[in-house]
Amino acid sequence: MPQKIRVLFICTANAARSQMAEGLLRAKYGNRYEVFSAGTRQSKVSTRAIAVMQEIGIDISRHRSKTLVECSGVSFDCAITLCDNAHAICPVVPGAKKTIHHGFADPHLGQGTEEEILIGYRKVRDDLSAWIDETFG
Repeated sequence: MPQKIRVLFICTANAARSQMAEGLLRAKYGNRYEVFSAGTRQSKVSTRAIAVMQEIGIDISRHRSKTLVECSGVSFDCAITLCDNAHAICPVVPGAKKTIHHGFADPHLGQGTEEEILIGYRKVRDDLSAWIDETFG
């Protein structure tokens, strides 16, 4: 069996976008990809991100926020920064054969009622999902 392609998703806090991307790629194409995520700083996984992923049958409730330091010494075929801040901090990820940037909106910045905020999380989830299908499918 061929070795899986190792992919690292990065955003600032490793709380929402990178966690959702990790869950999506693993669920959709985990037979071909070994998937990781990290942040430029540590936080905690967003309960809203967990909730909107559960809506589509993907459980990321056991994920934890990690920093890039935890990934040092690990080699990746591809590292992907998902927010402009992470891209500015690490435009090239050490240990990655290539680093690409594809920014997605920060769902943490959503305002309004809880339902309106969740709509923003769902949009980012769906945008990530479509991009993952396009890029990795």
